[in-house]
Amino acid sequence: MKFGWKRLVPPLVTAAIFFFIFRRIPFARLLDALAMADYAPFLLLMLPNGLLYFAWDTLVLAVLMRWFHGPIRYTELLPVRAVTYAVSFLNTNLARAATAFYLTRKLQTPFFEIAGTVIFLSLVELTHLALWAAAGMALFPTRAPAAAWWAPGGFALFWLIVLPYARRGFAPWRAPLAALGRAFPRWQGRGRVRDWAVFRTFAMAPLKRYVQIILLRAPLFAASLVFHYFAVRTFGMEIPFLHMVAFLPVIFMLAALPVTVAHLGTTQAAWIFFFNDAAPESRLLAYSLSSHLVFMLARGGLGLLFLPRAYRELFGPITWGQFFTAKEPVRC
Repeated sequence: MKFGWKRLVPPLVTAAIFFFIFRRIPFARLLDALAMADYAPFLLLMLPNGLLYFAWDTLVLAVLMRWFHGPIRYTELLPVRAVTYAVSFLNTNLARAATAFYLTRKLQTPFFEIAGTVIFLSLVELTHLALWAAAGMALFPTRAPAAAWWAPGGFALFWLIVLPYARRGFAPWRAPLAALGRAFPRWQGRGRVRDWAVFRTFAMAPLKRYVQIILLRAPLFAASLVFHYFAVRTFGMEIPFLHMVAFLPVIFMLAALPVTVAHLGTTQAAWIFFFNDAAPESRLLAYSLSSHLVFMLARGGLGLLFLPRAYRELFGPITWGQFFTAKEPVRC
């Protein structure tokens, strides 16, 4: 209860963003833009985009598990990846915890080692987007707001601190912390972060692994870029390909920030901001909402499809009645 107010931040931020969007774009214009879209080719483009994302994202996870924890079949990872997409609608961190729990059971590996690998993958994936975003903003420096540079700059600073420490144990802050430990004896003997199980993957990963993960993610972004480039035409827009190359990664990076409900709001605001000189704002809003909805429903549908298998592998046989039949209360 003490920190319950934090749960209100994402819905409030989402509501605030849409409040300003709809002050700028009347709701009637949004409905007109939605009505004129050609949905058959739109769905033929965006549904495969969601399925390809699922397949390739699972492949990256499978490769990472084999590198750091041992062999696991690709097909064994399909259920957990699909189910965590559905869980991520509620909470991104909960989805990562579910992934770690599932893999702990599958690989018989300590939970915090697997959790560290999941965190490692998430950070490298965000860094991959930040690199694309930095390249895009460098192509059109006058179009990108100065504040947008904080994200790639923040990741650069993060890795400049983490990599020397993870690889070589370089920690210039150790001396001040030792003095602090002498002042507060109860803090002594806690052990170095490099010795923690959750930091294992960071410590053992050679630099080439970071690069390889980024390269593994690159085809997924390239495919999404092509899908979106053609899909915007179904809403009557022509956005230059070079502009898509430059600003789509910025939009993806903003969408990945866990500050709104289901990543809504930031995505729409970014589409309007970066492409309003190439297309009407109402159509940009209509397209960004539609593509976001289809992507979410595709991933959520896969989660529901694989839910029985994932549950069965973790907890035993499943019947759908378990989800809808109330149990007798426990009497204390």
